[in-house]
Amino acid sequence: MLKTLIIMLLAVSAGTVGDLLLAKGMKELGDLSAMNLRGILQVAFQALTSPKLIIGTMMLAIFFFLWLAVLSWEDLSVALPMQALNYVLVAFLSQYFLGEVVSPTRWAGTILVCIGVLLITRSSGA
Repeated sequence: MLKTLIIMLLAVSAGTVGDLLLAKGMKELGDLSAMNLRGILQVAFQALTSPKLIIGTMMLAIFFFLWLAVLSWEDLSVALPMQALNYVLVAFLSQYFLGEVVSPTRWAGTILVCIGVLLITRSSGA
């Protein structure tokens, strides 16, 4: 179980950093829904050369391969809830790095996710 916990913490961290970089990079490129086809194609090219988007994609690839490793030895019913720890990291880091406002209700939900992950993780040893 310790191996699973360590690899999942690494995977969730990589996935969270990847998500943050993708969000930051896309916000810098602009709102795609307000663009015409030509604008979207220009943004697509910029996305392919954006360091934030490239590194974010690499971090998500690291997450994916660590996730595959965990699935090779752990029950999905244990591993998948651990992945929900991403919500906790995203809430903290989005507030700090992206300047997002995280409401008290969202924090309460994040705490409930943590409690659920703890319960599920502890139940796998029984």
